[in-house]
Amino acid sequence: MMTESNEFMNSPPKKTVRFGGNVTEVLSKYSQGNKDDFELLKHQLSDPEIKDGQIINWLRELRMSVTYLTIDYEQLVSIVLKLPWLSRSKEVVEEYLAFLGNLVSAQTVYLRPCLKMIVSHFVPARGTIIEGDVRISDSEDEDEDVVATFTTCHRALQMIAQYVPSTTRFLMPILVDKFPYIKKSPRVMECYIHNLLRVTVYFPTLRLEILELIIEKLLKIDVSASRSDIEDAEENVWTANKETSPAEEALFNMDEDEDPPQKSTDIVNETMAHPTAERLDLCLSVLFSYTKDLCFQNGSFDLDKTKDLYKDLLAIFDKLILPTHASCHVQFVIFYICSFKLGLAEAFLEHLWKKLQNPNNAPVIRQTAAGYMGSFLARAKFIPVVTVKACLDLLVNWLHGYIDNQDAGSRAFCDVTFHGPFYATCQAVFYTMIFRHKQLLEGNMRKGLSYLQGLNFERIVMCQPNPLKICLPSVVNLFAAITRKYQLVLCYTIIERNNRQMIPIVRSSTGGDYAQTCSNPLDSFFPFDPCLLKRCKIFIDPIYQPWEEFNNEEMKGTQKPVKHGATPDDEDDFLKGDTPQNDILVGITPGSFDSSLRSPASSAGSPPFKFLQRPF
Repeated sequence: MMTESNEFMNSPPKKTVRFGGNVTEVLSKYSQGNKDDFELLKHQLSDPEIKDGQIINWLRELRMSVTYLTIDYEQLVSIVLKLPWLSRSKEVVEEYLAFLGNLVSAQTVYLRPCLKMIVSHFVPARGTIIEGDVRISDSEDEDEDVVATFTTCHRALQMIAQYVPSTTRFLMPILVDKFPYIKKSPRVMECYIHNLLRVTVYFPTLRLEILELIIEKLLKIDVSASRSDIEDAEENVWTANKETSPAEEALFNMDEDEDPPQKSTDIVNETMAHPTAERLDLCLSVLFSYTKDLCFQNGSFDLDKTKDLYKDLLAIFDKLILPTHASCHVQFVIFYICSFKLGLAEAFLEHLWKKLQNPNNAPVIRQTAAGYMGSFLARAKFIPVVTVKACLDLLVNWLHGYIDNQDAGSRAFCDVTFHGPFYATCQAVFYTMIFRHKQLLEGNMRKGLSYLQGLNFERIVMCQPNPLKICLPSVVNLFAAITRKYQLVLCYTIIERNNRQMIPIVRSSTGGDYAQTCSNPLDSFFPFDPCLLKRCKIFIDPIYQPWEEFNNEEMKGTQKPVKHGATPDDEDDFLKGDTPQNDILVGITPGSFDSSLRSPASSAGSPPFKFLQRPF
């Protein structure tokens, strides 16, 4: 039994009466120099009022004449490829697909134009709605029509690949070229990315390249919207919504408190106030959904497919994400897939560890790997304490080995240029301790304290490179508070000494000859700081460890006064990203800052340590 598509492929054209004769005759006349009928044929095909029946008849005749449609008839084929076939009846769609199949199999010179035409329909078509005398340009097509259009496009690609096996080789450059400009509407970006990911399902050999293309574009969007800009936009919208008239407030807010409303599934509440953040939120949520659907098929976890996808994402992480500074959200793609299986999370940590301790890697990459490792250990709720301890053992042992090598050298002094990876690793350890110390101590307090004492933090904080001077003041202060509470090490003497130190600079505008050292000389950032995108938070929040402020009892006896002259406003400024230089601040949230380009640092040798051997 022939399929529907084969019936169209083999059915003869219906007889039709029109000016100019049939297509074969027109092409024959054109080859002999008679162009009148050929121009008439092009005109009839270009007619915007052309009917479905006319299109079907023309397509059937063209199908029977594809052997004549050489490159000499490129103009005619171009007109046919511009026909509005997707918005026509099912009969037109089927006939058009049959024509495409015949064309690419007989004339491969038209493969690229056919692929370009199909990919151009990966975004919603613009329509025009007339309301009264007003013409409204609209790109929000009905969902059912959009889905049907996209499905037909993917069917066409698969059909062409059956006729031309090398289709995928020609398709990828077209997918890159047709990618919408990153400032296009969120709807356009969302649909195109959705269709790119759909291509990976039936062309799996293109998945790595397509994922790389998508993540590269999303990173450009991500870095163009800083965390502070997104937060300010949301705050402004919230403030504007609260500024209602007293009568209106009495009518709608009676007996209600002033707390912000809870999250709603209403799409209005899911919309980001910042336009760039809205674009990124929609696109990233599509990528999260794709990841989940691929790894969990029919409700069950598919380990093999998950591992394959993880490997692709890890390769892209190394190539694009890790070297990108100040991205806030794209890196959560690797965070999300690691939550599916502990073995993946441990493999990711091992990967970061190898980059950190390898002296052949660029120092900036080693520092960034340390930042990712510390942030991942602190924020990933799915990582058990046994894995945290294994990573702390690796990091702390490496630090002690580094100190051993430096104590006898000529560079055993505080200098971020020489010791950048060392300082970044110290900060990763401090940051992990801040978030995980309760878990490390719960259950058996004595055993937990014994473990932490065995890490010998005192030697690290008192070494000549002086990490407490280089690491972020917020991280240093909280680490000092925790270690003092549990009598692990006393950091405040070193902190106060560091705060008194000045470095000579050119005379300042205020008349002083000295200024304090930079509060963030590492230019470090925490890549897994809280996700701000509302749709993406649905995927991330259940697996994410939020920051928990220390209560008064926990901090009792650990607080040190801020530097003389500091005010509560200084602390508020720091919370918003304005970092006071080297002030001792207690109770601030680690990682709430924006930073500029990282400082280069020299590589340093490290003893080899064997990481976890746990299989996937």
